[in-house]
Amino acid sequence: MTAMTIRPAHLDDARSIAELHVVVWRHTYHALAPAKAFVMLDEDHRFLSWHKRLTSPEAGDVIMVAEGDNGPMGFAAAGEPSQPIFGERSEIKQLYVDPAHKRRGIGRALLAALADRLAGQGRKGAALGVVAGNGPAIAFYEALGARQVGSYTDPGPLWRSHNLAYAWDDLKPLIRREPAAP
Repeated sequence: MTAMTIRPAHLDDARSIAELHVVVWRHTYHALAPAKAFVMLDEDHRFLSWHKRLTSPEAGDVIMVAEGDNGPMGFAAAGEPSQPIFGERSEIKQLYVDPAHKRRGIGRALLAALADRLAGQGRKGAALGVVAGNGPAIAFYEALGARQVGSYTDPGPLWRSHNLAYAWDDLKPLIRREPAAP
């Protein structure tokens, strides 16, 4: 297995995060998103977004990169909740792992790093939205102890997706990478 380091993202990561974002997003949503989204949400669009986020992060933002010998293998971002359904929990806004590196613990490691940073900010819980129909992501989050707390429609810039909201009310099991209590 390739050596991996989890570290905070820096401005010079904007291009590589954008490229990976496009690859993973297209792989994940190929059967769920409309064709227009694939055209519009290209590398240039993602680069501008990531450059802005890394240049001027919002209060509470945490952005982590999983890096291997040949560059980024995944990334994750969390921050203030964007939907009322998340309540006082931090929102995990992205968790993307390169399809070539899935099932190697990278997603778990990124979630643990996010949870550790969020706990360091005094946050107690986290939540996220998963597009309905994204079975692998749902199974992954449930295996890590997340519970469904409702659903909402993400207005998105190009695509109004139906999302299921999943939450952890306690970050400690994610930090320790242990299963949550039933």
